[in-house]
Amino acid sequence: MGATGLSADPTEYRARLADQPDAQIDTWASELMRDVAKRRGIVRVVEDFRRSAKLNEQEFERVFASGGGPPATVGKDAEGHLVVPAVALWALVPGIRSQVADGRDRLIEYLVSNFDELVYV
Repeated sequence: MGATGLSADPTEYRARLADQPDAQIDTWASELMRDVAKRRGIVRVVEDFRRSAKLNEQEFERVFASGGGPPATVGKDAEGHLVVPAVALWALVPGIRSQVADGRDRLIEYLVSNFDELVYV
């Protein structure tokens, strides 16, 4: 990847991500979750991750807990959106890898689906 880690478009970005080691994908996914949560809120991160990883609420909770997130902290906000503590978002990365065979692909999908967020950051 270039010095910024970015590409000209999502298609090129996806291709470059495919060449990265798992540890790098994991780091970038965790950092993206943290950065988006700071700017756009936890609801946005949870919704984006669920959509990209193709998880329903129950599956999301299982991924979060299996990655080391405290299950008792999963809840809903006043509007009924699924939420977890922002400081525990990192748990989604090892969680998705432990729960599905294509965890790497789902993390890459999360990164690519948030390509515009990366450009903003």
